[in-house]
Amino acid sequence: MANSLQTTCCIVGGGPAGVMLGYLLARRGVRVTVLEKHKDFFRDFRGDTVHPSTLELMYELGILDEFLAVPHQELRSISGVVGGHSFKVADFTRVPTHCKFVALMPQWDFLNFLSERARKFSGFDLRMQHEATHLLREDGKIVGVVAQTPNGSVQISANLVVACDGRHSTIRNAAELPLTEFGVPMDVLWFRIGRHADDPERLFGNINYGRALVLINRGDYFQAGLIIRKGSFDEMKTAGMEAFRETIARIAPYLRDRVHELQSWDDINLLTVKLNRLARWYEPGLLCIGDAAHAMSPAGGVGINLAIQDAVATANLLGDALCESRVTPKLLARVQARRELPTRMTQAAQANAHKLFAHLFRQSGPLQPPWQLKAAVQIPGITHVIGRAVGVGVRPEHINDARRSPAYRNERRVKLAVGLGIAAGILLLCGRKLRA
Repeated sequence: MANSLQTTCCIVGGGPAGVMLGYLLARRGVRVTVLEKHKDFFRDFRGDTVHPSTLELMYELGILDEFLAVPHQELRSISGVVGGHSFKVADFTRVPTHCKFVALMPQWDFLNFLSERARKFSGFDLRMQHEATHLLREDGKIVGVVAQTPNGSVQISANLVVACDGRHSTIRNAAELPLTEFGVPMDVLWFRIGRHADDPERLFGNINYGRALVLINRGDYFQAGLIIRKGSFDEMKTAGMEAFRETIARIAPYLRDRVHELQSWDDINLLTVKLNRLARWYEPGLLCIGDAAHAMSPAGGVGINLAIQDAVATANLLGDALCESRVTPKLLARVQARRELPTRMTQAAQANAHKLFAHLFRQSGPLQPPWQLKAAVQIPGITHVIGRAVGVGVRPEHINDARRSPAYRNERRVKLAVGLGIAAGILLLCGRKLRA
């Protein structure tokens, strides 16, 4: 017979949404158990971009200085190269937050930092190597999960189960919640390659020859992502490793002296890109947030930040109800209602970006940057507008949402909507030029 334990909130998944939610609920006195199926947080293929909106939450929690003491790099702007033409995409120096930059920090460092602070609260229980595999139901309501551990299975009873177990969510699938998939024309190949101190910072990417190469600064090396046409990885492997090295060197010539570090296909990992969204994020006793509710594309590096915003909204809306054991489907619906607009708007912007990549993949030769793109980046203030849209996002959350007046929030929503509209227009114009 399985071992058992009781908790108030069982969070499945120890990623950004899960650990942040566990921290926030434990901080409010809720007994919370976080289940992570791996033995540690060390995995390369997770988002590293901590946006100003997330850094602002660290400030509101009073742990920003400690967080910034963790080794990281800071980007105050994002630039890229399209067909040999270098330009600035976004400038964060005027975002309405305390930190006017994107922090590049390996996600395992982010999660270790947050979980260490969460352990200071007596109600926080993080259990590694606990893989939730089944839901427990009683009278039409979800009342817990069954998890597999190195010591056998364990039944965990809870007033609420929150699925934060990513875009391949086991819990979402077990609940049979309706999921809508949106077509994505690209996949990403992840690998490491050496970095020199004088290498340019081009997080937006190097775009040329029908490919886009994103480089995330991790100190002495880049975590690199090569954006390719969906389903084309096997073709690239057939062409051989030398051809792959040449592809990298052509797109980013300053890497030519180190492409030899890529010795075999074992050094290359395929990330299958998904873009989807649940029609309903909840059922009695269960809530899905983060990628379990809406898988995001890597475009813009917003996935980790959107998941954290979900966690903050969940803690704000459900914290008191969990303390008083009165979580209802109506309250769960409020979480979805709060976070669905930001999700839809962000995914729409990503879908526009995907159209550009789809046109890019049709061009195997040198790319000529559209004149619309060259003109757009010269519009006064446009990089600040895009910086605000990317760095803060749509409907940013705050701890208990008490730090901003309604007037301030409304003003910022208008500015963000204008920024997103302009950014979407630029993407559309560039897409038309490439299509032509």
